[in-house]
Amino acid sequence: MALNWDTIQSRHDEIGVKLADPQLDSKQRLILQKELARLTPVLQKHNDIVALERRIADSKQQVEEAQDSEMVQLFQEDIQELNEQLEAEQKFLDDLMYPPDEHDDRSVFLEIRAGAGGQEASLFAGDLLKMYTMYAEQSKNWKASIESASQTDLGGFKEVVLYIKGKNVYGHLKNESGVHRVQRVPATESSGRVHTSTATVAVLPEAKEVDMKINPADLRIDVFRASGAGGQHVNTTDSAVRITHVPTGVVVSCQDERSQHKNKAKAMKQLQSRLLLAQIEKQEAEMRKKRKAQVGTGMRAEKVRTYNYPQNRVTDHQVNMTLNKLDMVMTGSALDEIIQVLRDKDREERKQQSFLVTS
Repeated sequence: MALNWDTIQSRHDEIGVKLADPQLDSKQRLILQKELARLTPVLQKHNDIVALERRIADSKQQVEEAQDSEMVQLFQEDIQELNEQLEAEQKFLDDLMYPPDEHDDRSVFLEIRAGAGGQEASLFAGDLLKMYTMYAEQSKNWKASIESASQTDLGGFKEVVLYIKGKNVYGHLKNESGVHRVQRVPATESSGRVHTSTATVAVLPEAKEVDMKINPADLRIDVFRASGAGGQHVNTTDSAVRITHVPTGVVVSCQDERSQHKNKAKAMKQLQSRLLLAQIEKQEAEMRKKRKAQVGTGMRAEKVRTYNYPQNRVTDHQVNMTLNKLDMVMTGSALDEIIQVLRDKDREERKQQSFLVTS
């Protein structure tokens, strides 16, 4: 449904009149000031877009009236440049009216777990770890570090938690959550048959103290000896920590540090982020229900992507996108092509929400 910009402008002007009233109580004044702060930049950007559209219309008129071919070319170049500006300004307006997730600017804990496929699934989990690490450090200039890991004898991972620190990391990676499927001939397969294995990815926005208040009475904390691949003990003290959030059943553990205190601190950060993600998913589920959107959209259990090695092909099922350069995706260099399409899809879904003007 098209927006009534006259209604938005009238509301903006009405708020200005009300705020000029010296008898307005402080609570109502604060509410109106927040609404004004929301409407003002939207109207300003809309006016910029209207001015651009007028310039484009004028240039098109000039093309029709021009007698000189060189002038026609100049006006056509001008129209192309103005259209590019218009597209950028429209995206900016969309973000003002339908703002991104408030957690998009957060750093993340990215959890990768081997699924179906035994050792091959563990090796694939390791490949995903490399892909996300290279994407973070080389394509985005973020910092990536392994928070905890359970490695297998062949160099794969049963599970691994990667901490990625940077600006807008969650906004880029949140759609990576789900089941990732690989189709390839395992290194251990002598007959050369293609096998299908899976790994699951969960992207948790880093929680802040103000996000989650955890009652210590709700926690069960166990300590045990850290062990490496193959069950080899890496130390002889109970430094590893497992924390269970009893009300939800969420369990996290950390054994990478030699200090029990450091492992507990890391585990608590992961627990807070897990609980925050559960809260976000609950809110999003309620929003989807209200909008009558498809129940499955965005849920972590969905198959989100298939990596087909024999055909050098990767397909993202969330946006039905296929790239025939799996080798480049796995080095992180082409992953952004998929991520940007997913972000565009998010933008379009946000635009399905209504821009409310209080009457």
